[in-house]
Amino acid sequence: MTRPTVFSQITGTGSYLPGAPVSNDDLVARGIDSNDSWIVERTGIRYRHLAEESVVTSDLALQASLRALAAAGRAAEDVDLIILATSTPDMVFPSSAALLQQKLGIRNGAAAFDVQAVCSGFAYGLAIADKFIRSGSHRCALVVGAEVFSRILDWNDRATCVLFGDGAGAVVLEASAEPGILASALHADGSYSGILSVPGQISRGEVVGSPFLQMDGQAVFKFAVKILAEVAQEVLHEAAMNVAQVDWMIPHQANIRILQATARKLGLPLEKVIVTVERHGNTSAASIPLALDEAVRDGRIKRGDVVLFEGVGGGFTWGAALLKY
Repeated sequence: MTRPTVFSQITGTGSYLPGAPVSNDDLVARGIDSNDSWIVERTGIRYRHLAEESVVTSDLALQASLRALAAAGRAAEDVDLIILATSTPDMVFPSSAALLQQKLGIRNGAAAFDVQAVCSGFAYGLAIADKFIRSGSHRCALVVGAEVFSRILDWNDRATCVLFGDGAGAVVLEASAEPGILASALHADGSYSGILSVPGQISRGEVVGSPFLQMDGQAVFKFAVKILAEVAQEVLHEAAMNVAQVDWMIPHQANIRILQATARKLGLPLEKVIVTVERHGNTSAASIPLALDEAVRDGRIKRGDVVLFEGVGGGFTWGAALLKY
């Protein structure tokens, strides 16, 4: 007997931002050598959220996951796969996904693992979960992007510390008879690793190298705009669709200039781009699911809408997914 074709569909979204918004002026008051107009002009960022010292990545992931499960009408025990995209795990091991599983109280033996693709992490995690579900091996996946990037920032480097924030976003992805994820594409090129990295490591109980984020901003901008337009066209081609059929684009929220330049390159009106970078900053792997959840809950994204996700991050990694919500 031929096995029926299985697709994957997002059935619930959730997000979480820790604490109160921290403005550019708040950072200046803390001693950052910058000002609001300088930051806004170059990045579009006005606010970000910063987790308290006692809060770790899996704590943020837990809150976003509970909200996504509630939106999907699912209990935690329904989940048989957990993929957590993060560059700021709670510890070396076990994975933050396993710690999230424990905090959710899941005892059914669900597979759980982290994905480290930096700002492309959610796109990677979603594509992986889609393939697990389409294979028939799993039926209900929790895909999470969660970060506490504030822990890896040099707060004396105004070129980087003002850009990032903490947060988490999650989706429940379930087996479906109707297409949800229409196409996905994942790529990497390690030859670009030097322009965006955290090159430190722990060895024999000591930090070797720098534990702080380092970035060549101009090089990142040029690479990101080029590659985001290309990967968007790649998934559209795979799905036999064109830009005019896209209702919404949710890019990784890195910098307003990158978002605007990518939209122009694709010929996509800015009114169709979900933008949260002004209020969230760059939350790395969390940025796409955070923006998705906000747009779903405020009614912009509706069932049946065609949505394009795309992200690029250190590595370099990049990826995109096209879906019918």
